[in-house]
Amino acid sequence: MSWKDTALGRSIVGKKHVRTPEERALVRRLDIVFMGFGFASQVIKYLDQTNINNAYISGMKEDLSLFGNELNLFTTFFNIGYILMLIPSQIIMTYVRPSIWLSGMEVGWGILTGLFATVHNANQVYALRFFVGLLEAGCWPGMMTLFMYWYTPTEIAKRMAIYHSARECGAMMSGALQVAILHTLDGAKGIAGWRWLFVVNSLMTVVLGAIGFFAIPDSPDDPNPLAKWLSKDQAQLANKRLDQYGRAKPGRITLASAKRSLSKWIVWFIPLLFWCAGLAVAGNSFFGVFLKSLKDAQGKPVWSVDAANSIPIGASAVTVVTLWIWGTISDVFQIRWQLLVFESLVAAIPGIIMTVWTRQPLTTPLSAAYASYFISFMCGGGSILLLSWASDLLPDDPDSRSFIVSICVTGIYSIQTGAQVGMWPAKDAPYFRAGWPTSLAFSFAHGILVLILRYLDVRYLRPKKADQESATTVVESSASNEQLDTPTNEKTSAEVKST
Repeated sequence: MSWKDTALGRSIVGKKHVRTPEERALVRRLDIVFMGFGFASQVIKYLDQTNINNAYISGMKEDLSLFGNELNLFTTFFNIGYILMLIPSQIIMTYVRPSIWLSGMEVGWGILTGLFATVHNANQVYALRFFVGLLEAGCWPGMMTLFMYWYTPTEIAKRMAIYHSARECGAMMSGALQVAILHTLDGAKGIAGWRWLFVVNSLMTVVLGAIGFFAIPDSPDDPNPLAKWLSKDQAQLANKRLDQYGRAKPGRITLASAKRSLSKWIVWFIPLLFWCAGLAVAGNSFFGVFLKSLKDAQGKPVWSVDAANSIPIGASAVTVVTLWIWGTISDVFQIRWQLLVFESLVAAIPGIIMTVWTRQPLTTPLSAAYASYFISFMCGGGSILLLSWASDLLPDDPDSRSFIVSICVTGIYSIQTGAQVGMWPAKDAPYFRAGWPTSLAFSFAHGILVLILRYLDVRYLRPKKADQESATTVVESSASNEQLDTPTNEKTSAEVKST
């Protein structure tokens, strides 16, 4: 007997989906668009979102006289705009084609990004950050929702992971781009290097946003007519693939459907896990600030500006590799919750080390702090694994899946907006004595909540789904029997009349 035939093997491997040649051709086309255009779009989005940190440590702080918590407030204003538009964007996307809505938003925030090159004080930055956040809000959750429209359970986690890793590629590019600009464009035409960063970002964003009108495929049951790369037959095949896994077709979110979705406990429980996973690794965003704020015994910076921009590139590369590994393993072996528990335990390691280092920096090696940051960057896949799991748990409820994605992101940005200054104030760098113990607590909370959701799935969700499938089978069987009986009855009646 093969190990796959044992109870353990069946629980780990699950049912393998064998794709036909036509399916493989369809998936290749989807991958070219989602992993090509989608990946590039996410890189640019994250570049536009995080370049404020690179600009801050590369001359913006001094040029605009930013010597308080302005950096935290830049993030706060962005988050406020982002939060306000997240859920409305998911709803609007069921009325307006995603290819029009998402692409139009991208062109809009690209134009605003260019205006950062003209700012002269913090108030102008606050206003622009708010509106950029407003326009960027629909991109990530919108694309994640599209993945749920087009990919099956054996494909989705790896694709989500690759797409999500683009955030880190954007961070890597941001650091490398800033270094390049400082050495090539700084002072060109009398413009500082950090201002050129926004100009270059703006041009890339607008061009890519325009391509989106023709690249984004919308949904299988209503494909984008401008997406000539997708044929009608392929759209029909996509529908059949999802029907095979019981995936319901998306429709417009109405007030009634919204109330129905928001009344489900799982629509709120999964975001709770998402928030814990995000807050467990929140310190990653401040790695560059941590490096720049380190001082030697003489009070001089340990790292140069170039180094503070470059070192986080390696940390982001760690996240990219681990994301691809987690996503691939999750799809191949059809495991979600097991990897989530493992990742929460790994995330606790830097939380413990940094909690000690921040309180005893003289007796704890600085190398331990460096190692902790890099370990923390290995734990960025929790959100992707969780959304893949949510797609598995709710295949027949696209409205609830859309709300879960938007509530997840709305909540994490809301929490970060409120807790940013308290947990990770720039003036407390490099120690962040409040942030690391809090991250440690969220690591353990995340692992516990994953186990609870697993129990609830086995104890309640799966039996309920099995009962619904049995009821559907009975109804279909009855309808089939009635269709078989009808010709016989009609024939009998005709024979009686003839007699």
